[in-house]
Amino acid sequence: MAIETVGIVGAGQMGNGIAHVFALAGYEVLLNDVSAEGLTKAIAIIDKNIERQVSRGKVSAEDKAAAMARIKTTMTLADLGQTDLVIEAATEKETVKQQIFDALLPHLKPTTILTSNTSSISITRLASRTDRPEKFMGFHFMNPVPVMQLVELIRGIATDVETYETLLAVVGKLGKTAASAEDFPAFIVNRILMPMINEAVYTLYEGVGSVKSIDESMKLGANHPMGPLELADFIGLDTCLAIMNVLHEGLADTKYRPCPLLTKYVEAGWLGRKTGRGFYDYRGETPVPTR
Repeated sequence: MAIETVGIVGAGQMGNGIAHVFALAGYEVLLNDVSAEGLTKAIAIIDKNIERQVSRGKVSAEDKAAAMARIKTTMTLADLGQTDLVIEAATEKETVKQQIFDALLPHLKPTTILTSNTSSISITRLASRTDRPEKFMGFHFMNPVPVMQLVELIRGIATDVETYETLLAVVGKLGKTAASAEDFPAFIVNRILMPMINEAVYTLYEGVGSVKSIDESMKLGANHPMGPLELADFIGLDTCLAIMNVLHEGLADTKYRPCPLLTKYVEAGWLGRKTGRGFYDYRGETPVPTR
């Protein structure tokens, strides 16, 4: 199954990164969002990020120009129906994702593969609401997409071999590495990563260490490039909480219970870097711990 055109739903942090790597790899990209401002911002971010690659000698100016020319934008979801592959990269809420797929279905070609960039939600359940569960997969990119090497490929119970092999080839063409995961809550990366972040928040909540001491301990004591609380701010505390809730509800094990302090930060709207405050305050020149 040849993939030449790719439709991406959502022009946020993940969506613009996915558009970036697909355009550089030679695919025609149609980027969709509900906000015209969001689309304009996404194109500017992609341009800036590829320009950074040009300045480092990783991409030629000609390849950048060709990649930018391959990206088109639309606010009309139905326009994505004629693409060969659709990647949903909207917010991590199952109801939102279901509404997107419901709206797309009447406009899709029979051969179009549907995928979700979800980091935790059941692929089998999302696929079961569509007319093509055999052509539906989890296609989970890591953030930031242009930098991170891994893509998790998650098959639902009905996903056929041809769909899996097609996406495996796409990952190869992107120059990335695929890891196959079974369809259980949070798959591989977040099944391991999020409880670690949640435990770091519990360590803060219980007064075992401060934000600074927790992050420095894991960076210097475990050789992590970022501390867990710094990483949580980078991911978004709302996303971390959503994934912990999926783990807790899906596996019914108390070890996945979200820390009350994580919930409190999300309730305050302190979601990390994207809102200016999380476990660190980013409103000054350098980030300052908030606890």
